[in-house]
Amino acid sequence: MNAFRTGLPVLLAAGFATGALAQVPVPPALPRPKPAASVPPAPDPAFEAARAAFEALPEAERQGLQDALVWTGDYNGVTTGAFGKRSFEGIQTYQTRTGAAPNGLLTPPERIALKREAEAARRAARFKVQPDPASGTLVGVPEALLPKKSAIPGGSRWQSADGRVTLDTKSFPQGETSLDALFERATAAMPGRKVTYKLKKPDFIVITAETAGGRSYIRYAEGPAGIRGFTIGYDRSVSETVDRLVIAIANTFTPFPDGAPAATAPAATAATAAAGPAPRPPAPGLAAPPAASLPGAQPEARPAATGLLLGGGRVLTVASALHACAAPRIGGVAARIERRDAAGSLALLSAEGLAGAPPPLRTDPVSEGEALLVLSAQAKGRPSVAPASAAVEGVYAPLQPGAGGAPVLDRAGRLVGLVARFPATPRLIAGVMPPTRYGIVPGKAVAAFLAESGVPAGAGTGSAKGAATTLGGAAAPVLGAVVAITCTR
Repeated sequence: MNAFRTGLPVLLAAGFATGALAQVPVPPALPRPKPAASVPPAPDPAFEAARAAFEALPEAERQGLQDALVWTGDYNGVTTGAFGKRSFEGIQTYQTRTGAAPNGLLTPPERIALKREAEAARRAARFKVQPDPASGTLVGVPEALLPKKSAIPGGSRWQSADGRVTLDTKSFPQGETSLDALFERATAAMPGRKVTYKLKKPDFIVITAETAGGRSYIRYAEGPAGIRGFTIGYDRSVSETVDRLVIAIANTFTPFPDGAPAATAPAATAATAAAGPAPRPPAPGLAAPPAASLPGAQPEARPAATGLLLGGGRVLTVASALHACAAPRIGGVAARIERRDAAGSLALLSAEGLAGAPPPLRTDPVSEGEALLVLSAQAKGRPSVAPASAAVEGVYAPLQPGAGGAPVLDRAGRLVGLVARFPATPRLIAGVMPPTRYGIVPGKAVAAFLAESGVPAGAGTGSAKGAATTLGGAAAPVLGAVVAITCTR
């Protein structure tokens, strides 16, 4: 507690919540690349059966089950509804704890019991999502743990009765400070303190740190209304209780609920420190320069999908992203769905005035762990570039809404597939998106579909010799061919 209290005045002077600086650990490192000649491990039948059963559920149900597992303390991953190793192990942990067979398959009665237990935990915490007029934010507060509320400059403070847990919201009007200044303060060297994760982007910052006595998480986002954020600090002695609440609080935090755009971050999760040694943070997504402008382009809403220009007014994407899209538009131009493949995986759109050349195709499979990248459309025609790693029949990457249909490239800039689907409304952990496994439509299937559609495409095979040394270098030739697909429902 002495170390905890000693750091408090310094942090308050810097504008942060508490001296209980510490770690909200970041997600596991992406799989290390393996030699191309290595043989991928055989799929685990139990895992595959559990995944198939879980993914057959509606998206809202999948997210609800993951959220329930967070509240029961059995799961410390992201609640997007995507099924991975953490979901599988979380379900097994819950089943073991409740005396069921730990097969990872939740039966209907088990799902009901799980939700009932989670709801009891929420009620016990008196967890309420509430607006904070002082900062303009929306945040979930466990009022049973944090009964003391007081005003602070630009925000509010909630504290436990003994002062060992503090949640602060904070806002700054435009021009009062900058994200750069806040970042420098939060990452400044201090005796006995270690910054365990830091991320700075043009519109948000995320920092976690630790001392011998405490843990904390700091996030600020910038929008037209200024800078808004929150900090959570707590003593290590209460971490068993607070760790899961950190996830729940962060999932509900909305910096700009009044309609101003909220910043989003591409990589981290609030796993518990008990999981083992702190893993390295994942490489964040790299903001890309604007793509080539399109005729009739207008400011766009969040993309429903990502498309790849093929030339001749044609655009390739995945069919799943268009299921609820009555009237697709690309860069303000009306588009029509020209055809789908027999498997229902791919779709070809056409629109007037679109021009662009796709990357060469790579039809041979990638090896598990091979370094890849994903190009996702963003609003206003600005693709993002995210680091990725090849997985069995998929890819690990920190992706955002609208990434369905996003091209996946190897480091030589060749197309190895398209992101098969992506949840429409993923929920963030601690305000950021972790790397998650997503299925892809492989390059071989893309090549067959383009051939059937009469669209020429260059092919490439072999390992990525001469690959670019940076994400930006590999992505640069393809950025102009990545477009946002919006929908009128």
